[in-house]
Amino acid sequence: MIEFLRKLFYPITAPINFIQNHFKAMVFLLILILLFGDTNSEDLQQHNVEKISLVGPIFDVSEVIEQLDDAATNSNVKGVLFEVNSPGGAVAPSVELAYAVKRLQEVKPVVVYSGGMLASGGYYASVWADKIVANPGAMVGSIGVIMHGANLEEIMQKIGIKSQIIQAGAFKQVGTSDREWTKEERGELDKVIQDTYNMFVANVADGRDLNISNAKDFANAHIFTASQAKEVGLVDELGVEYDAKNLLVELSGVDVPIWNKADKIDEFMKKLTSQGASMLHVYFPSLTMK
Repeated sequence: MIEFLRKLFYPITAPINFIQNHFKAMVFLLILILLFGDTNSEDLQQHNVEKISLVGPIFDVSEVIEQLDDAATNSNVKGVLFEVNSPGGAVAPSVELAYAVKRLQEVKPVVVYSGGMLASGGYYASVWADKIVANPGAMVGSIGVIMHGANLEEIMQKIGIKSQIIQAGAFKQVGTSDREWTKEERGELDKVIQDTYNMFVANVADGRDLNISNAKDFANAHIFTASQAKEVGLVDELGVEYDAKNLLVELSGVDVPIWNKADKIDEFMKKLTSQGASMLHVYFPSLTMK
């Protein structure tokens, strides 16, 4: 009787046992189907216009620079939409980005589009594009340089901590946090900040064809709405991404634009990360990831 029931239900139990014994392989196969199962003829075509994104604070930008340089040497790519949504970041990486865009712009059209924030180093990275398009709700500007530090002297005294330092060079302790900076140290830092700021302003004026003598109007760390930024010459047009794409297609001279598609594995991993963050928010409502 037991053998009869086993044979009777075999068409049901066999697939279940197979799935249980090969669960990991089934999951892997499902991922492959999700990633590559919707490939069509358009996916096999070479793209002729490319979108490259810079999102968030500017620190390690090696991947974005590599994408910009690859686009410059790719003969199939006729133009690049550089999407920038950044509050800025470190000076050196911002300069690296700006010069990567400049190299690219020398060989093919580049349009910068910002849908949110185009500020400080993020704006620096954009100055040598052919055109800058900003969403009407975007914030633009903050052309300035800052260096800040904390004075922990009183806290250290309360908990009984003293610094012991041996140094060579009068300004080796510039920026220390264990005491107030001296007048001479502030002067040393100020000359660095001012020189960096002057470089920033000069490059903005050069890239945007602005009169550097009017720097107080477009620089000076002013924060502008998109329309205000257009008035002072920091932005060429107001519009959404659709408008920026159309402008790039026009400048690139392509008849039928074919845009690059996001890497499916990267997109899949981003979705997993997003879902994980959502689950954390459900169970821990006060937890915020920045």
